[in-house]
Amino acid sequence: MMQMDVRTTQRQSQTLSPRLQHAVRLLQMSSLDFGTVVRDVLGRNPFLEAEEGADGDEREDAQDSMIDDPYEGPQDQDAASHDALDGAPEHAASESDRDLWLADSFAPARPAHDGDVSALDFMVADTSLSMHLHGQLSTMNLSERDLTLARAVVESLDDDGYLRTPLNELLAIAGVEPDASLEEMQIALKLVQSLDPAGVGARDVAECLALQLGEIACPLMREMARAIVSGHLDQLAARDVPALARALGKSPADVEAVCDRIRRLDPRPGWRWSSPRVSYIVPDVIVRKDRGNWVVQLNAAIVPKVRVNEVYAQLFQRHRCADNAEMGAQLQEARWTQRNVEQRFSTILDVAQAIVRRQRHFFEYGAMAMKPLGLREIAEEVGVHESTVSRVTNNKYMSTPSGVVELKHFFSRAMVSANGKECSGTAIRGLVQDIIEAESQEQPLSDAEITRQLARQGLTVARRTVTKYRQMLKIDAVGRRRRHSTTEASPPQH
Repeated sequence: MMQMDVRTTQRQSQTLSPRLQHAVRLLQMSSLDFGTVVRDVLGRNPFLEAEEGADGDEREDAQDSMIDDPYEGPQDQDAASHDALDGAPEHAASESDRDLWLADSFAPARPAHDGDVSALDFMVADTSLSMHLHGQLSTMNLSERDLTLARAVVESLDDDGYLRTPLNELLAIAGVEPDASLEEMQIALKLVQSLDPAGVGARDVAECLALQLGEIACPLMREMARAIVSGHLDQLAARDVPALARALGKSPADVEAVCDRIRRLDPRPGWRWSSPRVSYIVPDVIVRKDRGNWVVQLNAAIVPKVRVNEVYAQLFQRHRCADNAEMGAQLQEARWTQRNVEQRFSTILDVAQAIVRRQRHFFEYGAMAMKPLGLREIAEEVGVHESTVSRVTNNKYMSTPSGVVELKHFFSRAMVSANGKECSGTAIRGLVQDIIEAESQEQPLSDAEITRQLARQGLTVARRTVTKYRQMLKIDAVGRRRRHSTTEASPPQH
């Protein structure tokens, strides 16, 4: 017979409140994303405002001189405001409100949005590839039918400038009467392919490169390039110069010179008009040397300058009631946002300073002097959890004399050398790069040869590790790096 019983157990577990979970997500964001979130809150929260530099200090001084009871905290202010409302006459509250508004008048006036002219109005509008091509077609002496067919081809190009749609499918959407023939559509395609940029309207890479071969001045080099593009594109991509030389019956030096010229052609002629703008990395912290010491400071350009408008906050506290609970939540959100901005960048600065203290030799001597470093070491020094250090170093960048690097760049596991000393993987990666940069272009080093060179320097590294580091450095394999000694020779002659 089944028996049922009820048991009571106690168990402790750690849970994160929704607000704390949101704070963790904000800490992991890049400064660009974090700034977007702050600006969004700034735009919809009436209690939050952007600081105006020196004007903000003048405003605080004016407020302090005209307000007798400055804000001390949400709970204290609630009690003080309710006492003032219960015990003070009505005209006293009105006088106090008038003082608050007078204090707020010291702030700089906010510009109106309607009718204002911003710097964006003076920026040059982006020109798309289709607009660029349509503009050229408009200057040609074409019949209305030919112009319509050419415009249909232009509208069918992709962002790279290629025509991926078969011409017979364009016949149905050309929109001309009587219906266009395939020969007319081919003429329209040739017309588009004659426009700038060279290579636009191609249907594959070989055709795109062939349309640009007219830029090669030497006739013999141009014919060799045409032969390579039309029938040996795979060998060109694999940099197999000996196979190309045998197929064309030319010397490796001549073939290498032609291949170099082909690689200077543009396989994506439409990217200048269709590609998105380049996103430049803005460092979160800046490291510079001052009187022999390395100084770390936050990049003021990425720190949101926000604060709670104490005038609005005190007016709300004086007249709050149960009906305006939503505004109370907005005030709490404004104060929490201000604290989160301060805490976020304070943590970033503390972690960056700890990294600089641990990796001082990197800033003095470069990547070769990088020491092994783990998240736990920085976490113990700063007094936070390892996960916090991991989030702080994610998508955060530091400006150093050697360039802008991600904070995660300074962390690597220890590797023991032959003499028993520890070195970081970053240092070995830098050594691999130095070895490859010093190699001969005619006889580049394989990964196995680089491994042997590291072993002669007392660093025991597996060959697959060298391969991984080379790929991380985005360096081609030995076959693609090999060049012939006469590559610099003049173009093939008669």
